[in-house]
Amino acid sequence: MTARPILVQTAAMLLDAYRELNSRRLFWVTLALSLVVVLAVAAVGINARGLTLLGWEFDTRPLTSDLVPPRKFYLFLFANLAVPIWLTWAASILALISTASIFPDFIASGAIEMTLARPISRPRLFLTKYVLGLLFVTLQVAVFAAACCLVVRLRGGAWEPRIFLAVPIVVASFSYLFAFCVLFGMLTRSTIAALLLTLVVWLGLWGLNMTDGTLLFFRERAALQAERAARQVERLAPGPTRERARAEADEADGAARTMRRISAVAAWLKTLLPKTAETIQLLDRWTLTPEDKAPFGGPAPEADDGPAVPFGPPDRELAARLEAATRERSAVWVLGSSLACEAVVVGLAAWLFCRRDF
Repeated sequence: MTARPILVQTAAMLLDAYRELNSRRLFWVTLALSLVVVLAVAAVGINARGLTLLGWEFDTRPLTSDLVPPRKFYLFLFANLAVPIWLTWAASILALISTASIFPDFIASGAIEMTLARPISRPRLFLTKYVLGLLFVTLQVAVFAAACCLVVRLRGGAWEPRIFLAVPIVVASFSYLFAFCVLFGMLTRSTIAALLLTLVVWLGLWGLNMTDGTLLFFRERAALQAERAARQVERLAPGPTRERARAEADEADGAARTMRRISAVAAWLKTLLPKTAETIQLLDRWTLTPEDKAPFGGPAPEADDGPAVPFGPPDRELAARLEAATRERSAVWVLGSSLACEAVVVGLAAWLFCRRDF
């Protein structure tokens, strides 16, 4: 078959998918809710006195427009609140509900027999259906990003095209889950079962990410305590006090090595699985620097040589180490390993689709 008929067939399938998407009320409900979220972000502002909300002013000094320019303020709201809370969770759940039935309905009804009667290969049919399933999120995020870009221009006084990085990032994060949803749909032929199993996988990925984040915190805290203990030994004069401090430093160093090994195991497990949370965090990493986010973290005391208390008062040095450790995980590792896992899952679902008798 030449390229032209293939393009014509694909275009026809795209048109059918758009019509099906357009007929789903949930698509328009989600789009309307996305615009409501954008309006909520636009309702918040910042000026020389502090934060504003629908015309009301709040004295939040030193958090004012002198410290945080409006452009960076809205970028922070977009990258740390609107995308992680709305697009990553609420909108993604609605998208899964809307798209979970694509393959179960397709293989359970008589539509697949009519489609297979056409001169189209099963692998191309499957991959076209899979890509079209991502159309829901792509359109939602594109409209959301365009609206947010307009808000930043009107309220922040500058165009920020970096906002459109949300489109590939959010679609990539959703595609990890959609791959499992398609696989479960092929295995069970049930929309409800596919959706529930996908949510279980999502919960497991969230739990692994929380475990990894906690271990990373304790790893950096232990390393910082070991360094502070070593500096304390160097400042002491020879004697019993220095020997006790040296023993404590050796113990702290051993604890730091143990935490590094345990944290490495969690990181290795994450390498094998999709990383939805870290994929979304790439937007924050690529749009804001640590200096841009510093005003939103509240006052932090200068680092001293005392112990870092977990989940207690902020420690500027520990916070900087955590930020650096997070940014050391390259985008290639985050996206590459996640997309590799997705390719394996999609490949297995495609194999089932191609081998199964309908």
